[in-house]
Amino acid sequence: MTITVLKSKVHNARVTVCNVEYEGSLSLDEELIKKANMVPYERILVVNVSNGERFETYLIPAEAGSKEVGLNGAAARLAVVGDPVIIMSFAQKEPQEQVKATILIMDEHNNVKDIKEVDV
Repeated sequence: MTITVLKSKVHNARVTVCNVEYEGSLSLDEELIKKANMVPYERILVVNVSNGERFETYLIPAEAGSKEVGLNGAAARLAVVGDPVIIMSFAQKEPQEQVKATILIMDEHNNVKDIKEVDV
């Protein structure tokens, strides 16, 4: 039996772009993707801290160093620029398997304030 656990989390990143005309997904600064131990096109769960909206989509890399957190397509209707969001990805593991989740804590300018590795 496997269980689903948190693998990566970007906590309180601020939305910088909302683009309804794009085909869909969440664009994230490529440096943040790497620091969070995520991969492009990975399935993610996004929570808007301002309004409680939750939705699933996938990651696409934005320019490294841009600090972009872009909601595209239908997801762009679930937030406004400046809203804090939590971006999470998950992995499967055996209950006895030891793994760590990577958590990035962000400031209001999408700078990484802290990186935590937690046992899950």
